[in-house]
Amino acid sequence: MSKPAAVVQKLEAEQAQCWYGTNLVGVPARVLASTAFNTHPTPLAIAGTYAAHRTLFELLDASTTLDEAHDMFSHYLHVAFGLRKPEPHELAALSAHDQRRWRSSWRKLLQGWGMDSNGPAGAVLKGWVESRFGLAPAFHKAPLARFPSPAWVTYMQEKVASRYHNNNIYQQLDLLYAFCQWALRRVRDDSGRAAQHLRLWRGSNQFEEQLLSGSLQTRRCTVRLNNVVSFSLSEEDASCFGDWVMEVQVPICKVLVFPELLPGQVLQGEQEVLALGGDYEVMARYA
Repeated sequence: MSKPAAVVQKLEAEQAQCWYGTNLVGVPARVLASTAFNTHPTPLAIAGTYAAHRTLFELLDASTTLDEAHDMFSHYLHVAFGLRKPEPHELAALSAHDQRRWRSSWRKLLQGWGMDSNGPAGAVLKGWVESRFGLAPAFHKAPLARFPSPAWVTYMQEKVASRYHNNNIYQQLDLLYAFCQWALRRVRDDSGRAAQHLRLWRGSNQFEEQLLSGSLQTRRCTVRLNNVVSFSLSEEDASCFGDWVMEVQVPICKVLVFPELLPGQVLQGEQEVLALGGDYEVMARYA
């Protein structure tokens, strides 16, 4: 690459890093993406979610175990969004079109993310984060730098494609995030106080591309991650996904999904935690 082209590419990347949007959580996206917020987090709530589904959270507050709460959550979404599989006699009464209708669900979306975070399901999830938290994605199949560009066109097409983006999928994800935050508020640290952070790990082969400040020699760095990213619960699991492993203190309020929240075949095999991205201070080591 010629020197002028390299300079242009660097400027485009820096410009893309400054892209933020409005959000529904009451904290400016630029603040939400900062390391300062990670150090001193505040609780987040998507506007309107609790008010619109007050009955669900009253039921959750009455539950005695997380498994019981999960059953309540799943049943509520099945009823509210028509996710329950029809009984044979109900299926017979439906038209051929309705029988074939694909009803997007939070569970199918997360399964799609688990298969390929840069596929259509990943685009929908990144689009939801962009809509609710104001954090624009930095990568989807390719770096999302200059706009417009083929990479941006692909991302924008996939995030609104009906395969996953129907059946009020954003509202389903709003409830999933609210349920996750409800559960995490019950997590306590060793002193018995409400936990503020989760200690997580992330493997990467693009560490230098994500580096904002610090040095690999000192191992203490600041990195910029995509608007939604996967972390692992253990350093050993994270090392399977890249030559470099980052140790990160992720604020509880940035966690979207954690394994114990969703019993069953949803992000269980790799003990995956989904969280909001942005700038993070990390400790890095070569795996």
